[in-house]
Amino acid sequence: MVQNSLPLHWRKYPERYRLEGNINEETGEAFFPARVVDPKQGRKGKLVPIEMPRIGKIVSLTEVYVGPQGFEKETPYFLALIELENKVRMLTQIVDSPKEKIKEGAKVKKVFRKISDIDEEGAIAYGYKFKVEE
Repeated sequence: MVQNSLPLHWRKYPERYRLEGNINEETGEAFFPARVVDPKQGRKGKLVPIEMPRIGKIVSLTEVYVGPQGFEKETPYFLALIELENKVRMLTQIVDSPKEKIKEGAKVKKVFRKISDIDEEGAIAYGYKFKVEE
């Protein structure tokens, strides 16, 4: 089935694969995921696509011990609210990092990792996660 092919996934979800959001050219405020309309400026602001910064810091975090269906074998893992260099905040998983370094204020960088391989056609979904910078 062509609509579920991996190349289509790459084009269909730019926020997942390229960390693409948008920015209001007039105000300079960035949004992730991309917005159709600027929530403050309404239709007045011109929104253009941009790739989000790949560096940020942890603002808040939690350790997950009981994962949702399909992620039971992944536990325990960390979820963090991070603030990117352009002030955009996003929720993400923290991976490949020593537990003692995962804390508020820690600098993080984007990495590309497998999200799931549960697709009935065998396609593996990839996307962004973050890791603490060494």
